[in-house]
Amino acid sequence: MCGAELTPLPEGVQRVARLLQEQGHPHPPVMLDDAARTAQQAADALGITLGQIAKSIIFRRKADDAAVLVVTSGDRRVDEKKVEALAGLGGKLGRADAQFVKARTGYSIGGVSPVAHAQPPVTLIDRELLRFDEIWAAAGHPHAVFKLRPQDLERLTGAPVADVVQDPAA
Repeated sequence: MCGAELTPLPEGVQRVARLLQEQGHPHPPVMLDDAARTAQQAADALGITLGQIAKSIIFRRKADDAAVLVVTSGDRRVDEKKVEALAGLGGKLGRADAQFVKARTGYSIGGVSPVAHAQPPVTLIDRELLRFDEIWAAAGHPHAVFKLRPQDLERLTGAPVADVVQDPAA
């Protein structure tokens, strides 16, 4: 890639593609025909299991207004109490509205990538993603995704792997 290939892509996808290229990641973003705003839509479009979708959930840390990104398996629900305990400052988390998400990440809800954020968030990776050899994450736009391994996600984000989801029996 010389960079010219990135021009027709939406700006957010270009940012993700540049970072992946700079980091030597072997799988560039791909554009889907249909939007994949939800984990289920992405799984259906890719023909994979729901759990293989690495969904990016943004919270707002109330103590300092920082963005907290939880990258979780598509078939799991985030446990906010666990994330609060891990996200630092002993503070509470709040919901992040669309304006907050766009301002902090540079992405719209439904296309939030785990990488190449406008402002680096506090990031946690769901250990449930380690169940899979291959996962897919949003690439900065509701129509864009990229393939990776859970270990790639750790390398690309520098984030710790943690127990951040509700117990399945709960």
